[in-house]
Amino acid sequence: MAGGGFGAAGGGGDFEAKITPLVIISCILASTGGLMFGYDVGISGGVTSMPEFLRKFFPSVYRKNQQPGLESNYCKYDNQGLQLFTSSLYLAALVATFVAMYTTKSLGRKLTMLMAGVFFLIGSVLNFAAQNLAMLIIGRILLGCGVGFANQAVPLFLSEVAPTRIRGALNILFQLMCTIGILVANMINYGTDKIKGNYGWRISLGLAGVPALMLTLGSLIVVDTPNSLIARGKLEEGKAILKRIRGVDNVEPEFLEIVEASRVANEVKSPFKNLLKRRNRPQLIIAIFMQIFQQFTGINAIMFYAPVLFKTLGFKSDASLYSSAITGAVNVLSTMVSIYFVDRAGRRVLLLEAGVQMFLSQLVVAIVMGLKVKDNVNNLGHGLGILVLVFVCIFVASFAWSWGPLGWLIPSETFPLEARSAGQSVAVFFNMLFTFIIAQAFLSMLCHMKFAIFLFFAAWILVMTIFVIFLLPETKGVPIEEMTERVWKQHWFWKRYMDEVEVDPKAKADA
Repeated sequence: MAGGGFGAAGGGGDFEAKITPLVIISCILASTGGLMFGYDVGISGGVTSMPEFLRKFFPSVYRKNQQPGLESNYCKYDNQGLQLFTSSLYLAALVATFVAMYTTKSLGRKLTMLMAGVFFLIGSVLNFAAQNLAMLIIGRILLGCGVGFANQAVPLFLSEVAPTRIRGALNILFQLMCTIGILVANMINYGTDKIKGNYGWRISLGLAGVPALMLTLGSLIVVDTPNSLIARGKLEEGKAILKRIRGVDNVEPEFLEIVEASRVANEVKSPFKNLLKRRNRPQLIIAIFMQIFQQFTGINAIMFYAPVLFKTLGFKSDASLYSSAITGAVNVLSTMVSIYFVDRAGRRVLLLEAGVQMFLSQLVVAIVMGLKVKDNVNNLGHGLGILVLVFVCIFVASFAWSWGPLGWLIPSETFPLEARSAGQSVAVFFNMLFTFIIAQAFLSMLCHMKFAIFLFFAAWILVMTIFVIFLLPETKGVPIEEMTERVWKQHWFWKRYMDEVEVDPKAKADA
C-alpha cells in the first residue's frame, strides 16, 4: 500500500503503487456518503429555526418565539420533541451500524454503501412529504439507517483503497464532503427561509435526496476493495482489482500480506469476542474515546443548532442563517488544511494544536456570553456579536483540521483486518450514541447551564488533549496491515497488550 513516484513506502517491504485515476475517482464517489451525512447535520439546524416549520410541527416552540420576554434567551428552543427531530436520526444510526457490520463483512463495502444511499433516499422523500410529526420522525429514522450504513462502510473503503502515503488525505475526503454538505445545507436554508408560504422547509428536507442519489449511483460505479474481496474468498478478483487501483503489475507483496490478514480474519468466528481480546484493546480504547471526545468538543452542538444559537445571541433570522453559512464555509476550507498536513505533519500535531485553539475559543465565547447575555436581557450588541462569531469560526476551523476528520481516520486505519469491521461498528456506534446524547440534550443544557455550557466543552477539550499527549500513537505513513508491529508494539504504554500477538511468519523467515 505504498507508492512508486508519489506513493508511500511500506514497512517490511515497499509496496509498488501509483496514484491512479481509479483510486481518486472511487474515493471521491464513495466519500459522497459524507456529503449525505453533512447535509443532514446542516439542514436540521436551519429547518428547526424556520417559523413555518415550527408552527406546523412544534407550535409551543413557535409561540415562545413569537412572544418576546416569555422565556429566557437561553430557553426559547428547549423542547424535547424538537430535539428528538434532530436526534432520532442518530439513535437509528447507532442501531443500524451493527447490521452494517455484517453487510460490510459478508457482502462487501460497495453493496453496503448502495444500501446506505437507498435508505437515505427513501427517508428524504418521507421528510419532504411529511404531514405530521410521526411521518417526520419515521423519515428521520430511515435517514439514520443510511447514515449508519455509510459511516460504517465509507471510512473502511477509503482506508483500504488508498495507498499508504496518501491514506490520510484520501480518508479525509469523507470529512471534507461532510463539511461541504453542511455548507450547502446552510446556503439552501438561507434561500428557502425567504420563500413565502409553507413549503420552504420541505425543499430543504427534500433536497437531501440529491446526495443520497449521488452515493447510490456512485456505489454502482466503484469497485469493491481488494481487502474485502480477498476476505470473502475472491482471491483472483481481489488481485486483479489490486493491480488496477495500484497501477502496477507487481502487487504480489501487498497481495500476500492481505491474503495472510484475511486468513487470520476468517479464523475469527465471533467478531465481537475477538475484538475484546487483549491484543485489540488499545485500538478499541482509542476508537471509542476518539468518538466520545469528538462529540464533546461541542462541534455538533454548534453545527446542529447554529441558527438557533445565533438567534439566542440576538441575531435576526436572516443574520443567524447567514452566520451559520459563514461557519460552514470555514469548516470546508479548514478541512482542506487537514488534507494537506495530515500525511506531512502527522495526526498528533494536528490534534494537539487544535486542542489549544478550541480550548481558548470556547473560553472566550463563555466569558462574553456570561457577561452580556442574561435570561431576559441581551446586551451583546453588534460588535460583540461579531466577536462571538469570529471565535466560533476559530473553533470550527481548528476542529475541521483535527478531531473532525481524524476521529474517523484513526479508528479506520488502526484495527487489524480480523477486527476491522467490528471495530468500525463500535466506533460508529459510540459516535452516533454521543451525537444522539448531545443532539437530544444541547438545547436543554443551554437553557439550564446558560453560558457555562461552553466551559463544560472547554473542560472536555483539556481532557482530550492530555489523552492525545500520552496515549495516542502516530500512524502517519504506516501500512494499514503493519500497525501492530510498527505502532502498537512500539508504544510506551500499549505495547504491554501485544504480548499475545504472534510474530509475523514473514519476519521470522527473514530473520
